[in-house]
Amino acid sequence: MKSTVFLVAGDPEQYTGGYIYDARITRAMTAAGRPIETIGLAGQFPEANAAAADALGAALAARADGQTVIVDGLVFGALPDVIERESQRLRLVALVHHPLADESGIDGALADRLFASERRALAHAAHVIVTSAFTARRLVAAYGVARHDLDIVQPGLDKPAQLAPRTRTDTPRLLCVASLIPRKGHTVLIEALAQLTDLDWRCDCIGDIERDPDCVNDVRQAIERHGLGARVHLTGSRPPATLSAAYTGADLFVLPSYYEGYGMVVTEALAHGLPVITTTGGALADTLPDDAGVAVPPGDAEMLADSLRRLLSDPEAYDALAAGAKRAAAALPDWDQAGARFAGVLDRIERA
Repeated sequence: MKSTVFLVAGDPEQYTGGYIYDARITRAMTAAGRPIETIGLAGQFPEANAAAADALGAALAARADGQTVIVDGLVFGALPDVIERESQRLRLVALVHHPLADESGIDGALADRLFASERRALAHAAHVIVTSAFTARRLVAAYGVARHDLDIVQPGLDKPAQLAPRTRTDTPRLLCVASLIPRKGHTVLIEALAQLTDLDWRCDCIGDIERDPDCVNDVRQAIERHGLGARVHLTGSRPPATLSAAYTGADLFVLPSYYEGYGMVVTEALAHGLPVITTTGGALADTLPDDAGVAVPPGDAEMLADSLRRLLSDPEAYDALAAGAKRAAAALPDWDQAGARFAGVLDRIERA
């Protein structure tokens, strides 16, 4: 029985898409007979400090020569010196959800540093796994990763999909599930909703409100400025196990992100039969099927408002996309399938 270590930044139990992916993939592989030990590293990432370098160095130094170690991209791209040193004796597999430099809300100088750091680190990866075809294309085109050294393992879903009858409620309920950070575009959503005050709706925004206090303050100020306090609710994060009720109770899912490396919450919404309005940012253009929702340019509050108005006002358009969401849900892979694909990639590179 093989044992593999998976290194992540900080607490592995965080409720964000990347950490949920990591946890579900490792659970699926472990259940299938390939044990995975997840270790959360102390320190600051991706702008790595001394504590982060020490934590990664110690975790890798404790591994036997030739061992396979999966390193989440938030860690892998941040510390190229440590990665280069240990790549001489370990089989280091980078799991990249999206390139570090593609994060919204960071200045150009930091983006340049993160790009150079991650590009250098990836040159020493034994293999790279990404969660979307978009990220694969990005790493090949901009980061020098050879396509034959890279595999795509898309997220899975809990099956069977928990579809609920999409009977519109008297007051349509909009749902957004995303951490309140600049990349997720909450302020764009508020600007769009401010154009729809003549319609009846409410919007629940579920997501971490601790990571970026400045962003949260900006969103709250926008809500107050437009007088939407009684209609838009920032609920904070919720464990994945309790999110199903939120999806089931919603009428329409909206994700206004500027960029996503995949967009797991979109497929979660589809799995519950929810029509989706999102953007074309990053991998989202690939993640959302055309017949299951609407994708608008990122940052365009006017087009987002127009799309919301259409689906809130036109029952036929809404019903057509709800039917498309259910069709898409039936075709989505489950976590066992995703875990088996991930394990298959590890098996293949270990045989090479």
